[in-house]
Amino acid sequence: MIVVTGATGALNGATVDHLLERVPASRIAVVTRDVSKAGRFAEKGVTVRHGDYADAASLPAAFEGAEQLLLVSSNDPAGDAVELHRTAIDAAVTAGAGRVLYTSHQGAAPGSAFNPARDHHATEQLLAASGLPWTSLRNGFYAHSLTWLAGPWRETGRITVPFDGPVSWTAREDAAEAAAAILTSDEAYEGPVTLTASAAPTFAEVAVIASEVSGRGVDIEVVDPQEWVAGQIASGRPEFVARFTLGMYQAAEQGFFAGTDPLLKTLLGREPRTVRDVLAQALS
Repeated sequence: MIVVTGATGALNGATVDHLLERVPASRIAVVTRDVSKAGRFAEKGVTVRHGDYADAASLPAAFEGAEQLLLVSSNDPAGDAVELHRTAIDAAVTAGAGRVLYTSHQGAAPGSAFNPARDHHATEQLLAASGLPWTSLRNGFYAHSLTWLAGPWRETGRITVPFDGPVSWTAREDAAEAAAAILTSDEAYEGPVTLTASAAPTFAEVAVIASEVSGRGVDIEVVDPQEWVAGQIASGRPEFVARFTLGMYQAAEQGFFAGTDPLLKTLLGREPRTVRDVLAQALS
């Protein structure tokens, strides 16, 4: 059985949708904190189980029978992500999972300025020490976030950032489809695998694409990081959110999101969605 956590969220929910195109519903179980939100899967014959990373006792039964277990990374701002992941991995060991797959992130590293990248790296170390076969899906930076990270460029004609660096903006929909392909593949994907779009444009290059897509001039402006944070706070964003986001831009400048890998294209059997596709969709 393939057991998927976080299936009421956008990423793993889409993965389950793709799994249903590949395997019978009877081979899939989804684990969620609120089973009432998984009704659409239950209606299709998918097994729905309660499980919560913050409730260790709930997990072994939720993971029972998992030949493959897909763990979504925690995005709970009030929780310790690594400890929550540790709880889930320990439960996978207890349940005797055949393989654990984890939704990680490109650039997972202890020295990244982007806090989730450090959490992902620490989680991968837990997986490596678990004794279970494991696969870490290092997805490229999700492209839908570009629509707000680039700011109100459609109104201002300007993309204002505190640092500029290359990012392999990757559609979440493509990453979900690739995860389903890996889960149903006869090939064993060992350890970290990188799933990215085929290009990693800088924000300056994104501005050029935005100009071409919108038919109006869009410029890039790189401002002092503290000035950028102050501007974010002045616009109503909480300071901790602004500084969290600042780390993403800094990690991009440092090259943590620069790499591209052909695996996503191979798994999809087509070219992954591009920045041009994302911006054109936003405009429409």
